[in-house]
Amino acid sequence: MITKTVHLAVYNDLADWETGHAVAHIRNGEFQEGPDRYEVVTVGATADPVTTMGGLRVAPDLALADLDPADSALLILPGSSCWYTDPDALAPFTRAARAFLAAGAPVAAICGATVGLAREGLLDDRAHTSGSAEDLAATGYRGTAHYRDELAVTDGGLITAGPTAPVEFAREVFAVLGLYRPEVLAAWYKLFSAHDPSAFGALMAAEGGAA
Repeated sequence: MITKTVHLAVYNDLADWETGHAVAHIRNGEFQEGPDRYEVVTVGATADPVTTMGGLRVAPDLALADLDPADSALLILPGSSCWYTDPDALAPFTRAARAFLAAGAPVAAICGATVGLAREGLLDDRAHTSGSAEDLAATGYRGTAHYRDELAVTDGGLITAGPTAPVEFAREVFAVLGLYRPEVLAAWYKLFSAHDPSAFGALMAAEGGAA
């Protein structure tokens, strides 16, 4: 079994709910198949603890200066009010995203993190979404023609999503990682988006098959 690492950026006022589905299901290994398993490692600007929007105190596992795209399967950038109130403080994370994409490593950004990517120029040539087109346009970025009014979009190794789409964000993350077979991913999404209990049976069957 090969263990790969997904890196989750953490910073003050991180929006707890936006990445919850993604990181929990990446880490728990349920319904997954194939030789790869994943761990989630948190990355801060420094090793100093941060406080999320929900009041959780998180001590980063890794400082951003020590993050190498070659050691990562994916970089996840959550939303935070700081993307609007103190964008310079989070600019190192968008520069890290640029390095990841240049190295062929995927990046997933949700809510305000998409605004940071727009400022960095990473949405100029990729299909993308966000909380609203107006949010991104306010940055002066040049990618307005590539904006899609969708819950989540994947293009060129970059996943983007709006703040009300944590489930769709997770679905795109799982697809990029190849976490589940297509029919299992469809059942997972049906369960968590439509609250359809029939999908749980399909997931249990998949779990039985994986075992």
